[in-house]
Amino acid sequence: MTKIYVGNLPFSASENEVRELFSQHGTVESVSLITDRETGRPRGFGFVEMARADATRAIQNLNGRELGGRALRVNEAQERGGGGGGRGGAPKRW
Repeated sequence: MTKIYVGNLPFSASENEVRELFSQHGTVESVSLITDRETGRPRGFGFVEMARADATRAIQNLNGRELGGRALRVNEAQERGGGGGGRGGAPKRW
């Protein structure tokens, strides 16, 4: 299973809308749109999980595609804090 980062989502995007978009490129296992803990408002990004081959196809076809007037940023998700340049401390999970 591959976790895909989907950034620059319009704040109006729903999980169903994102699922429909990605399902054109394979089977979507899960969709999670991130909201602000305090306000509950969308933060404009989320994650989609798909099988590796489907994820690769979705990334190639959807990166830069417009949704709600915004060009999506779609790539394989990176583990938070594990990039080695900045925050320090132990790597964190998604």
